[in-house]
Amino acid sequence: MRVSLCMIVRDEAARLPRCLASTQGLVDEIVVLDTGSEDETVRVARRWGAQVYEAPWEDDFALARNIALAKATGDWVLVLDADEVLCPDAVAPLRAVMGCPQYLLVNLIRQEVGAKQSPFSQVARLFRRHPRIAFERPYHESVEASVEAIQAQEPHWQIGALPRVVIEHDGYRPAAIAPKIDRARRIMARHLAQHPDDAYLCSKLGALYVEAGDLEAGLALLRRGLDIQPPDPPVRYELHYHLGLASCRQGEIQPAITQYQLALAQDLPDLLKIGAYTNLASLLLETGQAEQAQPLYQRVLALQPDSPQAHYNLGLTQRALGDLGGAIAAYRQAIELDPDYGDAYQNLGVALLKQGQVAQSQQAFAQALHLHRLHKPIQAEQLHQQLTAMGLL
Repeated sequence: MRVSLCMIVRDEAARLPRCLASTQGLVDEIVVLDTGSEDETVRVARRWGAQVYEAPWEDDFALARNIALAKATGDWVLVLDADEVLCPDAVAPLRAVMGCPQYLLVNLIRQEVGAKQSPFSQVARLFRRHPRIAFERPYHESVEASVEAIQAQEPHWQIGALPRVVIEHDGYRPAAIAPKIDRARRIMARHLAQHPDDAYLCSKLGALYVEAGDLEAGLALLRRGLDIQPPDPPVRYELHYHLGLASCRQGEIQPAITQYQLALAQDLPDLLKIGAYTNLASLLLETGQAEQAQPLYQRVLALQPDSPQAHYNLGLTQRALGDLGGAIAAYRQAIELDPDYGDAYQNLGVALLKQGQVAQSQQAFAQALHLHRLHKPIQAEQLHQQLTAMGLL
């Protein structure tokens, strides 16, 4: 069983080695399509043994993906971008799932490192090299439509899924997203004008408009996506989730709660629904419903035990419920995982003070002040004034 890695790249000399190194021991062939690099990308790829091809960029990710795909010779194809890496323990489960004769496509879970909202996503990046599998859509391209068409004619094929994270992606960090927004909007809007019934792109472009503050355009697209029948559970989740975000931005709390509840009702792995769990719990806590928020935060923590934010959020809930000991333990766990978590130190100080542990609370407040001065100067000044008024400085 041979595995081909297929990539499209441009000016990725700095990130390419880490990506390619992560695939060692899994892939037998590396196919790289360069779309106009001006740095050392081509030379770096060849040093790693890649077969490098070149093609002009035509504002169409599916077109470029399919050019690379046509060069692959393996039995299976793995698709990665230069800002992605395979997790260190991913090789064995990937090999195992490729050994299942019934699978044509395997959905993989990807961790979105640094993402402000949903920290995990599901991507269709591992599939058999089949003559009719091809990418579609010029942006947020996917092979899923072609796979469904094949299944209609060859019903013995199934779609599999790995329930664990196998890819890490750092392309959703705010600094990485900013330069791509205009291109994404342009390409998606053009395609959606030609394919108005694409619920998936309605969700993606609608979310982009909401994030950019154009709520009217975003809401129109998200609602249109829900009217297209039948959006599958992943798309329906995205539509409800981003409608929840839009409602929050409008200050409409109850509609936002309803949208997050509808998102959570979709038949998806819970790992993919962490964003909705977290946002719903936050709204419930904000509206005085701490008892309802607590199990949601606990579920997030069960899914992400190493998340500082998950421990911190649970601490806020414990404090609202009057469990100062539980809150203190949660804040301390958040700090252990992230020693630069200023808000956790500040709330730890509050909880310790309420317990009468003045000296320890002063230490926590002092560390919060230090960190806020580095990262949140306005909050630092506010905290300084409050502590001074209370005689704690």
